[in-house]
Amino acid sequence: MLICRLLGPVEVWLDSRPVELGYRRQRSLLAMLLVDVNRLVTVDSLISRIWGDHPPLKAADTLYTDVSKLRRTLTSIAQLRLVRRAGGYLIEADPLTIDLHRFRDLVGRVPHSRSDEEGAALLDEALELWRGEPFAGLNLPWLTSLRASLDSEQLAAVLERNDRQLRLGRHTYLLTDLAAVSAAHPLDERLAAQYMLALYRCGRRADALSHYHHARQQLSELGVDPSHELRELYEQILRDDLGPHTVAARSAPTQPTPRQLPAQAAHFIGRTAELDQLTAWCDGGQDTGGTVVISAIGGAGGIGKTWLALHWAYQHLDRFPDGQLFVDLRGFTPVGEMVTPESAVRGFLDGLGVPADRIPIGLDAQIALYRSILAGRRMLIVLDNAADAAQVTPLLPGNSTCTVLMTTRQYLPSLVTGHSAHHVQLDALTEGEARDLLRARLGADRVGAEAEAVETLLACCGGFPLALGVVVGRVLAHPEFPLSGLAAELSDSARALGAWDDGDAAASLPAVLSWSIRALSTEQTRMFGLVGMAGDPDISLAAAAALTGLAAPRTRAVLRELEHASLIQQHAPDRYRMHDLIRRCAADTAHRELTEEDREAALRRVLAFYVHTAYTADRHLHPHRPPIQLDDAPPGVHPLSLPDAPAALTWFDTEHRALLAAQQAAIEHAWHPAVWQLAWVLDTYQYRRGHRHDHLAVCQAAVDAVAHVCDPTTRILVHQRLGNTYADLERYEEGIEQLHEALASAEQYGDVLQQARTHLSIGWVMTRSGNDRRALDHANRALDFFRALGRPVWEADALNAAGWCAARLGEFDAARSHCEAALSLYRRHNELTGEAVALDSLGYIAHHSGHDEQAIRHYHHALTMFRTLGNTSDAADTLDNLGHPYVALGEHEQARDVWQQALQLYREQGRDTDAERIRQRLASG
Repeated sequence: MLICRLLGPVEVWLDSRPVELGYRRQRSLLAMLLVDVNRLVTVDSLISRIWGDHPPLKAADTLYTDVSKLRRTLTSIAQLRLVRRAGGYLIEADPLTIDLHRFRDLVGRVPHSRSDEEGAALLDEALELWRGEPFAGLNLPWLTSLRASLDSEQLAAVLERNDRQLRLGRHTYLLTDLAAVSAAHPLDERLAAQYMLALYRCGRRADALSHYHHARQQLSELGVDPSHELRELYEQILRDDLGPHTVAARSAPTQPTPRQLPAQAAHFIGRTAELDQLTAWCDGGQDTGGTVVISAIGGAGGIGKTWLALHWAYQHLDRFPDGQLFVDLRGFTPVGEMVTPESAVRGFLDGLGVPADRIPIGLDAQIALYRSILAGRRMLIVLDNAADAAQVTPLLPGNSTCTVLMTTRQYLPSLVTGHSAHHVQLDALTEGEARDLLRARLGADRVGAEAEAVETLLACCGGFPLALGVVVGRVLAHPEFPLSGLAAELSDSARALGAWDDGDAAASLPAVLSWSIRALSTEQTRMFGLVGMAGDPDISLAAAAALTGLAAPRTRAVLRELEHASLIQQHAPDRYRMHDLIRRCAADTAHRELTEEDREAALRRVLAFYVHTAYTADRHLHPHRPPIQLDDAPPGVHPLSLPDAPAALTWFDTEHRALLAAQQAAIEHAWHPAVWQLAWVLDTYQYRRGHRHDHLAVCQAAVDAVAHVCDPTTRILVHQRLGNTYADLERYEEGIEQLHEALASAEQYGDVLQQARTHLSIGWVMTRSGNDRRALDHANRALDFFRALGRPVWEADALNAAGWCAARLGEFDAARSHCEAALSLYRRHNELTGEAVALDSLGYIAHHSGHDEQAIRHYHHALTMFRTLGNTSDAADTLDNLGHPYVALGEHEQARDVWQQALQLYREQGRDTDAERIRQRLASG
């Protein structure tokens, strides 16, 4: 038989023999896991519970060692399993083998008992489990805090047991215990009444009267008088007119049932997952008889925290038959002052029916009275708009029967670790939820009648509930105004947040957000402003470090502080984003609080970070590409040293939007070198991923920028890239025009290398537009140049281009010879992209010369390489080509499969003409 003891020294007994548990920290670890038996305790929580706010440098390693030792200790106990799960540890055991959980189970059965006799027996059994101070000898702060809560639970059980025993006439049995407990809790009036009654019934009327005077003296030192109920009991004893069993129920004052919740939102939309999570946590706390369930609902101002808390509360009023308390703590509010714990607890005592003359003067005494009244009652306490843990900790009940919902803009780790709180982080509503909210408030007809304006309004609000409320308020105030006018006003970026200010501070988005910003330190304000003025709402830790000029560890620390303030969200490891409306507020903050020099220096740093990192990434993707010369990165900028091509491709995938935004920032500031350099470093990636329209935009911006650059080679390069990009979009005349301009410049300056590369590009565009003979001429001219320059990889490019043109002209022997020579050069110089392109060309040649099985092998080899390289653009073309030899061999299902894959890629890349051609081919069977 297994017995685990926490209500006294921590012990484990197996078959009546004690188990050696080892040193103090090992016993503390066991206690922490047994308190949360069958529930996962994260590594971070365990570290915080053991070491508080100052863990050692290698706390996780030390914890792992302690866990390993504890696991070895428990190996022989089959009923007690220490299990590792993702993120933490738990002990699997029957809760009733642990005295703490057995105690809570017995107490929880008392309200359902059929008689005072049965209830008293349950409580006696529960109290017999206590062997002294819980976790005796273990003095970790977390256990000390929990010990205080457990003491309150024990006292509540003692008081309930006493009432039942007194009703049963067992005053003699109780007298000794009542004397000891009364001495330990001299301010508890319910206990004082029980002791007085027991003394009186034992024939000690004078001692009962004396104890009243002693209790009154203790209370007077706090500035309060005894309660009406205690005075009445005293007078009954004084008159000697108490019946044998009639006053026990009157010994404890009766309290009203408070119903303080404000009205809930009339139209509550969404938040299903968050509501379910709150319910699950509440259920978990009740099922295990655990400590207070605190749900700290975090999120930015105006995100809907209070709406969520109230909606959940009204859905579950039946769980809290003894009432609901509510206070707006005004931790972040544009009107009024912050509510102190003293004011809040006095308000609660008023709501609980405590007369003003009974409320003690000191905060500690008020809290003790508040917790005593809540003991054993099933109540909900809603602490709305809290500023920090210090404001709410005094308001937490000391028993497990109450539930606390707290809303705050801050993440409060001390509540999570010290009080087993659960944290809910609210994000914006989805687009569908936001649309449903507008329909509910404005009517489906109104929303449907101006669909385009509604879409604009939804985009402006970004799912932010307060912003949606501003929209609804404006529309309902002027029902005759068209929605399009409001949409135009709110989407005007020049107005920034001013358009969202309705003059009512409580409903004004700028005012609500301003109170979060006022709480920031100077360093946090600077970080907030700079991140907000960065072009993309999603930023990496490395980019943020470059932006601010801080070291990465300090940057992470400040970002974590902004995250705790619900002004930024870490949505992936070391990646952060802001809601668009908060970002507008941050940008306003940057322009208001930071100097122009500071803002400009920050933008230059982050642009340098992106340019230098992207350049490194591009060298991995296209190592044989002619390099460009970059200026040194400014101080405080540490570009990433990406290890290989897959890492480079992943980085580009993640940062593509940020790189586009960076180029836009460079355009707005007329920083011309950064504009064209960003286009250059994006070239390979955007081609491979099929980002054709983005590719065109960055190349057009680069052409405009190089008009201000003196270096002719730079201008040639940029015009070349724009010409190729036009051709990708089948805008052949514009492409040829750009390439001829590049060729003329190369010839003017005698740049033979760029002449060769431009001829190659012209040939590629001409074959795309159907002029294969002229394309072959340009390919051969490029080939001659590259051979003369001794550039073997580029020679292979020209050989493959010439082979492709020859194949298109039906000259298959020459084509095969050229492409095989190109393949050999590519392999010799480890140029994987070129090798894949040459294999694709050989597949085309094999198919059109009647060697379809060979064509399929070439195409599959090319396709594998393109996929390995992340080159979805050329992979789509190879899939398109691969279907034809399958059809020639009668393998129609295989052909349909590869064409379906090609169709999907074409659609993803916006290649509408190619997609339509494949769609028609598939439709025709």
